[in-house]
Amino acid sequence: MPELRKDPVIGRWVIIATERARRPDQFLSESRQNPPEKPCPFCEGQEAHTPKEIYALRPNNTPPNSPGWELRVVPSISPFLRIEGELERRGKGIYDLMNGIGAHEVIIETNKHIGNMADLSEEQISKVITCYINRITDLEKDQRFKYVLVFKNYGWAAGGGRVRHSRSQLIATPVNPKRVKEELMGARRYYDYHERCVFCDLIKQELSSKDRLILDIDGFIAIVPFAPRFPFEVWILPKRHSCDFTSLQDNIRIDLGRVIKLTLSKLKKGLNDPAYNYVIHTSPFRRQKPGYWKTIDNDYHWHIEIIPRLTRVAGFEWGTGFYICPLPPEEAAKFLREVEI
Repeated sequence: MPELRKDPVIGRWVIIATERARRPDQFLSESRQNPPEKPCPFCEGQEAHTPKEIYALRPNNTPPNSPGWELRVVPSISPFLRIEGELERRGKGIYDLMNGIGAHEVIIETNKHIGNMADLSEEQISKVITCYINRITDLEKDQRFKYVLVFKNYGWAAGGGRVRHSRSQLIATPVNPKRVKEELMGARRYYDYHERCVFCDLIKQELSSKDRLILDIDGFIAIVPFAPRFPFEVWILPKRHSCDFTSLQDNIRIDLGRVIKLTLSKLKKGLNDPAYNYVIHTSPFRRQKPGYWKTIDNDYHWHIEIIPRLTRVAGFEWGTGFYICPLPPEEAAKFLREVEI
């Protein structure tokens, strides 16, 4: 019989459609007719084919925009938001609008032509994490921005485009994204009632039951959430409470790199290298309205969400806000636990 499950953070209901259920191995990603790959502008030696770099890791102190780098950050060639200008927030009748001000950057994660982050070394992934932190910290200095979202689109079905070179993106926005605000509000409601972090309670319960646990190593856990939107959705959470991803200490970044690599490797091997998206949800910049973020240091908990692109959202989901997941999360977690890397 189908189940309705409620997400404990934001209160969203999902349907676990057991009557449509498939075995985990029936979700293996099918080889699709992907378009031919374009020449890669992100490989070492192709620096002239990207905008000028904003940031780079260059151990040999080589000149900017030249070979010799390990990791580069460049502005997006087709940005969703532009950094030049003022917000000019205004009303037009009942409608609110402002100029499309923000920042849109591409993090080129390696100088080698590798497509999946799962195939990078733990050390290289930790350098990518450090890059994320450095760029978020730098963008926080711009008073126009309230939030920076780091995300990755891997594979054609996930919006990864026709260049298969491992990269992620970040977008700084002048408003807090609705999805993040839902988490912030849900976490604060839980804290107001229980005086505990909902994510910390979630971690304790998942470690106790182990039904949806995939990994528990190096101070992090990877789980399939209780109310997943999609089959094989995975969350990575630090066991030590922290609302702010940028506070991650240097010596812990290699541990997170190991957990990310293991998790993505299990998805790659177990599901035949599926397309996926991942996002990092962290606290917003906290500099306005004294007292507005009064409890956020205690009630919010940064985390990473990974969504393999194995199903599609259809009319019912768009019309209701419900998600339909055709695989119980306990079965998905068991399957991924048993994938040997």
